[in-house]
Amino acid sequence: MEWEAPAIILRSELQGETSLIVTVFTQTHGVSRGMVKGGNSSRHRSIWQVGNIIMVRWKARLAEQLGNFTAEPVKIIAARLLDFPLSLALMTSSCALLVSTLPDKEPYPDLFNHLVRLFNAMAVFPNEPPFADYIRWEVLLLEQLGYGLDLTQCTVTGRKTDLKFLSPRTGKAVSEEGAGEWKSRLFILPSFLLNDHESGTLEQWKQGLLITTHFLEKAVFGSFHRDLPAARKRLLEKLS
Repeated sequence: MEWEAPAIILRSELQGETSLIVTVFTQTHGVSRGMVKGGNSSRHRSIWQVGNIIMVRWKARLAEQLGNFTAEPVKIIAARLLDFPLSLALMTSSCALLVSTLPDKEPYPDLFNHLVRLFNAMAVFPNEPPFADYIRWEVLLLEQLGYGLDLTQCTVTGRKTDLKFLSPRTGKAVSEEGAGEWKSRLFILPSFLLNDHESGTLEQWKQGLLITTHFLEKAVFGSFHRDLPAARKRLLEKLS
C-alpha cells in the first residue's frame, strides 16, 4: 500500500532516540499517521516541524498498519513564524484543533485548501496575522463537523439584511430588529463573517473567537467531555 500527497504536519512525537510518529493532514487522505525513521536527526528535524507543508509519501504492507512516512519540504512554515507570536498561535491552534476533532483518514478538502491558503499568507506576511480568515476557517470546521452556523437570515424576522447578532443557543443570525430586548443575551456578529473581503478589527476578532469558542466547547468538545486544546486556549488569551 502506498500513496503520496501534499500535507500539513499537525503533530510530531518522539519515538525512541531518533524516530518520530507524525500526524499529517492531506486533501485526499485526511488526518493520517506514520513513522518517520530518523526524523529527529539533525539532518531531518527541521522538515518534521508542526505547521510545515510537505509532499509526503506513506507506505505500508497493509492499509490498517501505521506505515512509514518520507517527505520532501514544500514550505517551511514553522521557522518562518517563530518571531511572530500571533501568527504562530494561529498556526499551532489550527493544527491542534484538527488533531483533536477530525476522524482518521476521512478527506476534508475544503478545510485543507483553506488552511493551506492561510498558512501561505502567514508565511508571506507573518507580521499581519490573518485573524478574520482564521476565524472563518473555524466556522468552516464547525460546519464540516455538523455544527454549522446559519448566517443567511434573521431567525426571528426572516430578513437577510441588518444581521447584527448571533444566538448562542441555535447558532442562527439575528437582526437588529429581531434582537429586541434580548440583545444582551446574544453574541455580537462581526461583519467579516458576512463578508469574506473584510479583514476585521481587533474587537471584531475577539467577538468572532468568542463565537467559535462557544460552539467548539458546547457542540464539539463538550459532547466528549473534553477541554479545548491548550494551543486554542492560548490563542484566545493572546487577544484578551
